[in-house]
Amino acid sequence: MSAQQLSDLIRFARHNSPFYRDLYRSLPPHTDRLTDLPVVDQKAFWAANTLHNSRVLTGPLSEATVYKTGGTTGSPKFSVYTRDEWRTFVTSFGQGLVDTGLRPGHRVADLFYAGELYASFLFVLDSLAHAPVDNVRLPIGGGAPLESTIPTLRDLAAQVLAGTPTTLCRLAEQVVASGVRLDSVELLLFGGEALFDDQRRLLAAAFPGAEARSVGYASVDAGLLGRPVPGADARVHRAFTPYSVVEILDDSTDEPVTEPGRPGRVVVTSLFRRLMPIIRYPAGDRAEWTGTGSGHFRILGRAEEGVRVGPVSLYTQDAQDAVASADTAGQVVGMQLVVRRWEGRDGLVLRLATGPGDERDTDRRESLARAVVAELETVRPLYPDSVRAGFVHPLSVEWARHRDLAVNPRSGKLVRVLDERPTA
Repeated sequence: MSAQQLSDLIRFARHNSPFYRDLYRSLPPHTDRLTDLPVVDQKAFWAANTLHNSRVLTGPLSEATVYKTGGTTGSPKFSVYTRDEWRTFVTSFGQGLVDTGLRPGHRVADLFYAGELYASFLFVLDSLAHAPVDNVRLPIGGGAPLESTIPTLRDLAAQVLAGTPTTLCRLAEQVVASGVRLDSVELLLFGGEALFDDQRRLLAAAFPGAEARSVGYASVDAGLLGRPVPGADARVHRAFTPYSVVEILDDSTDEPVTEPGRPGRVVVTSLFRRLMPIIRYPAGDRAEWTGTGSGHFRILGRAEEGVRVGPVSLYTQDAQDAVASADTAGQVVGMQLVVRRWEGRDGLVLRLATGPGDERDTDRRESLARAVVAELETVRPLYPDSVRAGFVHPLSVEWARHRDLAVNPRSGKLVRVLDERPTA
């Protein structure tokens, strides 16, 4: 299926989808500009897009593949693609793989997760099969035991590893700990999560000859979002024109942002999906235009990835920045925010993972813990103020190995925030 004209898509969705018909009810009949359309409210979208009798779909669910989405941030939801839509999806994404450094003949290990209606493993495998360069695909999967994955990678001389940062880091930790050499690995393609500097250090220790790059920016609900842009900053992507339109909207007014360097939330319109239309749909991320090329934007992180501890709001990026500032020696290779409640108050625990062998240097770890807490309290002074007021427990640090960090069992993605508070 080729990308369709925006005006045709809007007209088709209004006529065939009860959800979009209601959403656009007050608009003139021939409205055909994105900026004249309201941004989709995700809560309302998913309330309408039920598995049975969906008000979002434009026709019966008689020919499609059903995938599950939203597993890391809320209750899973279902996203559907017809075979033509899926072919367009993977073909377009596959074309972008050449910008990651994929070369003819590369042996690529697909370490994304499969099963339970999850899309990433099949999506990456199909995208590789539709890439414009020949490649050898190794469908290992993220759920395979490391004890078998590492010999497979070695025996088949895998040159490219594709997976979530969490999966790649767990593999890297095992490689370092076991002393195995995987010298053939030259490219690490990550997706599904951001890759932080602390994780890069662990990957560099395990795969010193490999470069880490984004596999591309997409999601099973929003579809095609960003094609990788070669360069030093793996966060920079460009829209998959003509198959999708990416907008960056002001956080307060929802007006389109046009100038470089001004952050806003990412909204996407998919021009090739008709069964489940995606029109001005919030992708859940924040970004900014870079001004370095036509349609180039930099992903800045999740739009609302944070936690409320008593009266204090904290974002994972705040903690990441605090660790980066305090950890001058590069000890930390992973982080989680853990919220607990005891003695009638909330408390925040920073779970920090270190590399193999670092656990023996307790003095250095204690010094680093104090520095991280001090940094975070500096950028979020409401937290120590709330401690003094008796509203919350003091910040604390809990040390772990990367393999001990909690992950989503279905997707393999690191759970950035663990809320362990009891609920009624």
